[in-house]
Amino acid sequence: MSDTLENEDELGAVLVQVQDDLRQLRCSLEKLSVSERGKTLNIQALDNAIRKTESSIRKHAEDYLKTVTEQLLVLPRIEDLQKKTVQLPKWKPAGEFPRCVSTKEDPPGASPGEKHKSPLAMRLLCNPAHPNNRAIMYQKCGLSLPDIHKRSTNAVQAKHHRIITAPRLRLQAFGSKGRNSLAITEQDTGTAPDTSLFCMSIQHKVASLHPREDSYSSKIGLIGSKSMCHRHLKWETEPGSTYEKTGSKCTPLRKTKTQPPSATSKSMDHGSMMQGTNDLIPKSPENLPVPVPVNISKYPFTITEGRINPMAADFCHFKQSFSLCWSSVVYTLEGLKKLLRDFAVPVANVSGERLVEFAHGWDNGWRKAPPVIGLLSVLENWEEVSGLVLRPGQRYKGEGGLEAAAIHIQSCWRCYVARTAYLRHCRRKWAAGTISISWLMHTQIRRVRKALQARRFRQLENYRSRAQHLANNWKHIQSSKRTIIHIPSLGYSQSQRLNLRGFDILQNIQINRLCDIRDENVEVIYICPRHLGEDILHYYTSLLKCDRATDGANSGTTKASSCFRRFIILTPDAVDYFPTHNMCLSTLLKYSPRTLKRIRNLIQGKQAYIVGGVAHVDDLAVADELGVPILGPEPAIAELYSTKSGGRRIFTGAEVDVPPGQGDIYSLNQLHETLAELMTQNFDVQRWLFKIDSEHGGRGTAYCDICHLRCYNWALQQYHRYGPELWNTKWIQESLLLRYSDEIPEWLARYAQPAKTSCYPNWACFLKTFLRQGGVVEAYPPSDSVTCLTVDLLLEPGGEVTMLSCGDQLHGSCQLEAIVSTVPQTSVHPETLHSICMCVGQACLQRLIVGYVSVDLATFLNHNTMEQKVWAIDLDLTYSDQLAMTQMLLMMTGGTLNCRAGCLEVPMPIREKRCEHQIAAKPPVVNRFAVIGSRLFHSNLSMLYHNVFFKMCKAHGIGFNMKRKQGTVFALYDSSERCSIGMITVCEDLRGALVTFARNLSVIHQEISSCKMQGETNFKERIKDIEDVLQRTVQNKLQAMRDKPAA
Repeated sequence: MSDTLENEDELGAVLVQVQDDLRQLRCSLEKLSVSERGKTLNIQALDNAIRKTESSIRKHAEDYLKTVTEQLLVLPRIEDLQKKTVQLPKWKPAGEFPRCVSTKEDPPGASPGEKHKSPLAMRLLCNPAHPNNRAIMYQKCGLSLPDIHKRSTNAVQAKHHRIITAPRLRLQAFGSKGRNSLAITEQDTGTAPDTSLFCMSIQHKVASLHPREDSYSSKIGLIGSKSMCHRHLKWETEPGSTYEKTGSKCTPLRKTKTQPPSATSKSMDHGSMMQGTNDLIPKSPENLPVPVPVNISKYPFTITEGRINPMAADFCHFKQSFSLCWSSVVYTLEGLKKLLRDFAVPVANVSGERLVEFAHGWDNGWRKAPPVIGLLSVLENWEEVSGLVLRPGQRYKGEGGLEAAAIHIQSCWRCYVARTAYLRHCRRKWAAGTISISWLMHTQIRRVRKALQARRFRQLENYRSRAQHLANNWKHIQSSKRTIIHIPSLGYSQSQRLNLRGFDILQNIQINRLCDIRDENVEVIYICPRHLGEDILHYYTSLLKCDRATDGANSGTTKASSCFRRFIILTPDAVDYFPTHNMCLSTLLKYSPRTLKRIRNLIQGKQAYIVGGVAHVDDLAVADELGVPILGPEPAIAELYSTKSGGRRIFTGAEVDVPPGQGDIYSLNQLHETLAELMTQNFDVQRWLFKIDSEHGGRGTAYCDICHLRCYNWALQQYHRYGPELWNTKWIQESLLLRYSDEIPEWLARYAQPAKTSCYPNWACFLKTFLRQGGVVEAYPPSDSVTCLTVDLLLEPGGEVTMLSCGDQLHGSCQLEAIVSTVPQTSVHPETLHSICMCVGQACLQRLIVGYVSVDLATFLNHNTMEQKVWAIDLDLTYSDQLAMTQMLLMMTGGTLNCRAGCLEVPMPIREKRCEHQIAAKPPVVNRFAVIGSRLFHSNLSMLYHNVFFKMCKAHGIGFNMKRKQGTVFALYDSSERCSIGMITVCEDLRGALVTFARNLSVIHQEISSCKMQGETNFKERIKDIEDVLQRTVQNKLQAMRDKPAA
């Protein structure tokens, strides 16, 4: 300790010494009676004066002790402690106290308690009731205080040999805030001071510079107090009992005798020093307090119903024993009584030592009401009291319980009202915010919608004005230099685009539009939906240079370089930003400002127009951005007439033959009724087709054969019974119509099946889409030999109709999907075909449809009349794949497709050299036949690069002969996957072209496949279809030869 503290302790010791001297003097005067001059001395007056002086000194001593106790102590220097350490006589008691055996070794040297022994021992001088007070006073100050209270040796020995039986203590209960005990000797009763009070256990705590403040009114301390008390350590005092603690072991307690007063000083001094250093030692398993057995409380008293009988002997005994520190005990006692009254505790047994210990600790550390758990820890029956205190509703049975209950009820009600109002306010605030945000979003979306509508209306007006300008100047544009912007966009609906595999490759199948540059006045800007590799660019550059390269050395070089400069391939910027969204090409170009800017620079000052694909609203945006017209119909008109039902309306308006059927079907009842009526009126039809309006390429087609109907044989009997003439009357057909209506639902559910199960796995899925999007019911041609053909028309803005391509289709296994076609067509007479196409073209022009149109026809032989019939079955308002491949065919052969005559005319090169004065003869023209396949797929093609593929084909003699204008030409679509290709075979006759096509497919399949890795392909199906056609051709020739001699 510091020197200041030592001086203050000396002053306190002097005050205590004076107080002790006055007390001893008062005790001596009580026994003394002296007479002087016949008068008796007034001992009572002197005694009163001494008592008054003693009370005043005691009051000042208490104030001084309180001030000293509340001061912040400072650890002394270690080198001074050794000089001031007081060596006290050693004394070993007969018994042994419990000793903690730590699992870890103690550090060498003196413990912190021994180092601070001397400064902390000075506090004992402030307690005159301590038995070692006289010895320490003599050692420290050199003063020998008189021992007035002489006691008999027997009494002292009997007291010293008294057995200590300590109850089970819970350290946390009253030792958590422990300080030095201030118990004094009982002066009036003459009993010796009890040392068991100083043997209470001590719990080490970290020193706190700022005292903690708790409120007595707070009931937080009550919550969990019982559980906390159960976690406190329990120490047994029975012989042979043991104690266990984490990281330490305790020896069993034994019966010990009280150490004599002369030998107690060192033990108590060491305990005081250890107690004073508790706040400076961190809590750890090595320095946890060791419980010391104590006696049963020497100063117990009882509190009944929160009140103390001041005249009770136990309470008077306690009050007199701790009168020196009563000022701090009385506040704690009042708090305890109030707690017991508030909770209506009938009886509480208080341990005086614990109360004083807690009062001293609380007086130093607590500024407000004492904590509840601390107050309960001073009770001997604290478990019963804590259980009563923790009982729900117990507070309202005690003093002021009605007021507390009323306050609690009012608080809960006010809390409920305030909480309800707050929640209502929050809900209203949230609702107001939601409504405001929704309204703002609605207004914003409305403004955006109006802006978009205005923009699209402006784009539509601009489209119409430019289309009118294109129609007025079409002939001039066709005869002058012009730039064609090809955008092969597939503007299908989003659901259809997402369900198509390899959508970007499908849009790039028409890359052969580049062959439009065979016209010397045409420049082509081709918008490609994906990035092309150098191999494909090099291939098409070489391919387009081959046009007429054999006419002469000089002219060939000039024309080749000219062709190279007249086409350019651009890829939109947005392709990299939307790689998996399956956007149509027009949309990608719309969101590619750099590509649009480059196109504007390329067409600046030139005549240009756009040739699109499947019409989309973004076509108008691109055209408006570039400021060029579109050679095609408005998106709304194209959407209306490009459906299956719209095509039937155009064919009906053109007055061409169509299959028996009905369009615009949107309900199941309408489907059943329409089908029953059609089946009743057309007995010769054996198969009925169901087509979804918005589908394309045979994807949305299903079929069902009528032979599976149970009433079909009965219906045939009825038909033959009445004959064809009477059968058309309504009353005869009524019975069959009712029979059909009953059986059609089950017939369709069991026997109807989609043509392509990869798109619609069963009839239920197909029917769901059919009824949602609408569709058509049509009859399949009633013949075993049906040929379909496709004709491509150009509906010029000037009002003329031109046939650009025509070819017979080779159908797949389902007979409803065309993959390969032969050019030119040979199934229909050219004049008949021309008249049909002109009628359809004029009907389209009347409905403001311009641009490229593809018409699908079906021809068959009617067995009843033995006449050829041609049905118009489908209409596509787009640039077809067949037309793109035909452009490539004409580019390679340099020929002309005469659809009116039905022949492909190819000029042959002149081999003989003529003199300069000789007039150049016109090159001879020969007819050629070609087989076109635009969607050939083989998964094993991805294993070969294009240059390796061409070397493989060259090794097997697959190539195109420019001199003879026949051979094989391939169309390449992508550089990454390389699974899809197109192929054209040209030969002198149709059979040779078919054989060459099948042979090429077979060779390629064998080269890239093995027996264990066939891959996914449609090569085998195409080979089988061609073989069937060739076999049918041979049979027809044989039949014709047989019929000719008979005629």
